[in-house]
Amino acid sequence: MIMVINSKLLPNITSIRFFLALLVMLFHIPQFSENRRFPFYNDLPIFHKGIEAVYLFFSLSGFLIIKQLYNEKRYTHSINLKAFYFRRMLRIFPLYYLILGIGFAYYRFVLPFFGYDFQADYDLMSGLLLTVTFFPNIFSTYAPGGILEILWSIGVEEQFYLLIAPLFSFVPLNRILTILGVFTVVFFLLFFSDFGVFFKKYNMLYFYFSFSGLCSIVCGHKIVQTFLEKGRFLILVLAVLYFTTSIFKSNLTLPQYHIFSFVLFGATLSVLSKKPIKILQNKTINYLGKISYGLYMYHPIVLQLVGFLYLKVVSKWHFYKTVDVIIINLATITTTIVLSHVSFKYYERYFLRMKAMPGIRRIKNN
Repeated sequence: MIMVINSKLLPNITSIRFFLALLVMLFHIPQFSENRRFPFYNDLPIFHKGIEAVYLFFSLSGFLIIKQLYNEKRYTHSINLKAFYFRRMLRIFPLYYLILGIGFAYYRFVLPFFGYDFQADYDLMSGLLLTVTFFPNIFSTYAPGGILEILWSIGVEEQFYLLIAPLFSFVPLNRILTILGVFTVVFFLLFFSDFGVFFKKYNMLYFYFSFSGLCSIVCGHKIVQTFLEKGRFLILVLAVLYFTTSIFKSNLTLPQYHIFSFVLFGATLSVLSKKPIKILQNKTINYLGKISYGLYMYHPIVLQLVGFLYLKVVSKWHFYKTVDVIIINLATITTTIVLSHVSFKYYERYFLRMKAMPGIRRIKNN
């Protein structure tokens, strides 16, 4: 029997996804507006945390899926790779390839049809080959347009799981923690060495996944639980300061900032997964977290639509710039939520139901 961790059984985890997706949107909206000379506002640090939100998405994914692999190995003494990748395909592929198709069609055909000249610095076959085979992080360096560039993080995530799942199959259970620790340290050092240019260029930040996966396993140990309980308040305060100020980024070198980030994220997820926080148990926020994959994937498309409507309609009404900024932000966020809801209910859910395979039993994180 295959054991799968259900993130619904872990308090706070699903809701956190919504706030991360929101941070990505708040990062891209003023960026989009500035590039098109629309009114924008990004003076607060929270508007510059989109990249860090993606890093925490990486950590959250590693936290859940590595624990799932660990528990499967623990209870069945093996890893069913076919079932693991089947579940990944059903969750990632339908929306990924839909956005991929929309992106290529939009930049290659729709924009030229309406008289907008978009310079594509790549040939179509190379672009298709890189994205279909889950190397959009390489493809994104050709600046193919926001709808396609957003896919870079999906590629990094899937690359990591193509590596880690087979590794779990061969490594003895009692060596997994050591392997994750060594992998995190060695890959981090390689990433920031002279030999890591390739990894840095294509944002292959695999150490976020591996370290949080390690945390998901050890956070069940009594000593670690005691440490997390005593340090719970401090860890959560640091996490809030991290996403609402620039204190840490301004005072740390890039390698130090990444170390601080993945350690803080691992600790934060460990704390959040143990005890419910009232606001994060809200049903609406929890549902928005459930559709966060759609929020992340659809918002660049919505930005294009909102930008077009602003240019053709709203800008002609001559509101104050502050009003324009509010309209652009609210229109983008609300439209993305509605579109993501419709997509989840009528498209993604069809594939997600297929994940409920016979022989899969969901368990709590021990």
